Amino acid sequence: MDTLLIGIDAACQPVFDRLSETDSIPHIESIIEEGTSGPLESQIPPWTPSAWPSMYTGVNPGKHGVFGFVDYDGYDWEVVTANHVREHALWRLLDEHDRSSVIVNVPVTHPPDEIDGAILPGFIGPENPGTHPKGLLEDVEEAIGEYRVYPNYSRGDLEYSETQKMDEYCTLARMRGEAFRYLADEYEPDFGFVQFQKTDTVFHEFEGDHEKVRRIYETTDEQIGEIMAECEPKRVFIASDHGIGPYENYEFRINEYLRREGYVETSAGGKGMPSWNPIREQLRQGDERTTWEPNRIERAVAAVAKTGLTPSRAIAVLDRLGLGSLARRYAPSGVSRTGAQQVDFPESRAYMRARTELGVRINLEGRDPEGVVARGEYEALRDELIERLEGVETPDGDPVFGEVAPREEYFWGPYAENGVDILTVPKDFEQFLSAQLRDGLFGPPTEPWNHKLDGIVVAAGDGIDTDADLSDAHLFDVGPTICAALGVPYSDRMDGRVLPVVDDSGSETYPEYSDSTANSAEDGQVKDRLSDLGYLE
Repeated sequence: MDTLLIGIDAACQPVFDRLSETDSIPHIESIIEEGTSGPLESQIPPWTPSAWPSMYTGVNPGKHGVFGFVDYDGYDWEVVTANHVREHALWRLLDEHDRSSVIVNVPVTHPPDEIDGAILPGFIGPENPGTHPKGLLEDVEEAIGEYRVYPNYSRGDLEYSETQKMDEYCTLARMRGEAFRYLADEYEPDFGFVQFQKTDTVFHEFEGDHEKVRRIYETTDEQIGEIMAECEPKRVFIASDHGIGPYENYEFRINEYLRREGYVETSAGGKGMPSWNPIREQLRQGDERTTWEPNRIERAVAAVAKTGLTPSRAIAVLDRLGLGSLARRYAPSGVSRTGAQQVDFPESRAYMRARTELGVRINLEGRDPEGVVARGEYEALRDELIERLEGVETPDGDPVFGEVAPREEYFWGPYAENGVDILTVPKDFEQFLSAQLRDGLFGPPTEPWNHKLDGIVVAAGDGIDTDADLSDAHLFDVGPTICAALGVPYSDRMDGRVLPVVDDSGSETYPEYSDSTANSAEDGQVKDRLSDLGYLE
């Protein structure tokens, strides 16, 4: 193999440092010692579904079009797929220059591109993803046994002990390594890219429990060691989409703040947006939709809730109608949701759509279906919101935000308007942002461990300049650097640069992205567990 890229979700130096104390990652440490490493600054927002596409396309979300876990059509939404990524992945550029690739478990790669090589999609695709070539998953399972994208339990599942859940984590990591080694042997690619996801999930699900972190990293490290031994790459890179660490301050509820300031309107009942919880069960039951509409019971709760009753009292009313037990049995999360106070998106002037977008969207006339803010008022309103949000302080008198900025500072390109209008970057990523409407503006963080801005990048092997300074490496730099390592010109649309560990191969103009470049494989059902990670509220 010419070049290998190992993706470790949420990897960062503080995590590596602690694992090194117990000699838990000897193969990763060996790669670092033989090469060079440094912090890898992530993008804003530093979350999986947007950051990995930014890494493998080399462009910002305003150019590739994915800003979070869901894509919006007005006030409606659906879970993102690779079809929402509107820029060429680096393996397509390599394909243009007769370089083959094997891609395993990389997020947001379903449905897969058609290239010289193999793609086995990962996170946010369905449990049995479409592959390239077709039938690849069956080949993998015949070779290595069972292969799964997701664990066989959900967060909060009381039928599994924590030990059993960690057993499943390690099983998934082994599946990644075994599948990659099998495909690398079968296809003999020039470029290999394998991603390990549970190194991130363990922090969300188990709140940074070090023994559990250590265990999944030990298994991941073992798989990396076996990949290195069997594939013998000439050069290897390790990269993460962001870092992770404790959130030791407060949770700030932006929509509650905007409601109190007169920007958000609320309503009782309805489906609201966006949430994974109400569609989780229907997808597990085989429903292939990637969005959610209330069912009969949930609509009934919403209708009762509009009279001013709380969800619990609404169910009591349904009890008298003989529907309460059905509501409890078939739609517990949907009942709570449809019976709660929610942001009325069409009636509001500005709101947070989802916390992982890390910002505020203005309901703009002519852009949003029922926009209430006139175009002529947009800049003044945005300046007003920025000024107000910049002044928000925690109960301790500290700023909530390190930066409140217009989107142009972080997003540029044909899809920039699809993102939020104002980026709200938590100070030091220690304040947890929530889109929920609750009694208070502040509370303890819903998740005490979450994403930090700095991940890590490592480079080692033939032709790698181990004296190179990587102190200012950025997520957008990974794509052009991988191209250069393989001697292929990177796209002149990429926002990153070639890191000084390899010689710059120069750029060229590639054809504009079009939907016809993507595989038309059927999307299938998204049996993901986004709620297990707590990404969507």
